[in-house]
Amino acid sequence: MARVVELAYYPVKGCAGSAVRQAVLTPAGLAHDRSFMVVDEQGVYRTQRRDPRLALIVPVIGADGLRLTLNAPGREPLAIDVDTDGPRRHVDLFGAAFLGIDQGDDAADWLSTVLAAPSRLVRVPPEHHRVTDGRTPGTSGYADSCAVHLLSRSSVDLLNGKLADRGTAPVPTDRFRPNIVVGGWDEPHTEDRVRRITVGTAELGYAKTAIRCAVTVVDQLTGARDGPEPLRSLAGYRRAREGGVAFGAKFAVLRTGTLSVGDELTVGAWGETEL
Repeated sequence: MARVVELAYYPVKGCAGSAVRQAVLTPAGLAHDRSFMVVDEQGVYRTQRRDPRLALIVPVIGADGLRLTLNAPGREPLAIDVDTDGPRRHVDLFGAAFLGIDQGDDAADWLSTVLAAPSRLVRVPPEHHRVTDGRTPGTSGYADSCAVHLLSRSSVDLLNGKLADRGTAPVPTDRFRPNIVVGGWDEPHTEDRVRRITVGTAELGYAKTAIRCAVTVVDQLTGARDGPEPLRSLAGYRRAREGGVAFGAKFAVLRTGTLSVGDELTVGAWGETEL
């Protein structure tokens, strides 16, 4: 029986996540997921691909989304009132133009010090409109693409078995930054074939496989790049037709609701893997 074994959301894109026992699923994913983003002086998004120290920043957002605290090793925490209606500024996410609400100079100074690079913090404005791609269209905040990233524990176990065969240490699930981790699917990569899922009071529709990048080689505890794994091993058995390596799947939200660790997943439709 497939069940949710982990839930996490990531308030600030690229920064550490928050593990939770229960979450509200909105049209844009788990509540507060990737609703903030760190940008450079030109408004271009920062990512662990270029700024791995983002992993050291631990954001904590209040349930109402109106108070954000930023934490990092060696720095005093910074708490700010979230600005939800200030002036908009243009931001760039993977070359696409969006708007963001700047969260002020205190947040900018704090982030610039931690990252050793001029940075500012922006929030998704209420009128944010983004249509995500894939088999099931949807929306999201500042996520790389779709609203929900789902990964099965058996997929991670298979990868770690291959790493062990190479004499390499296992990688934790947080390297892949999923929102939902599923246990109980005995066959690895079952998530590739799922097309509709009911979980809790919510429903998800499959969009596409998750193409992995250099973020997976960043140790999420140290903020340092940690060699070629797991990308090297994934390249040996998870090559995607369009290029890159696939691990996990992206979903759009078909019905909002509440989901919890322990909830059973009911698959409403299956399909063929895209690999």
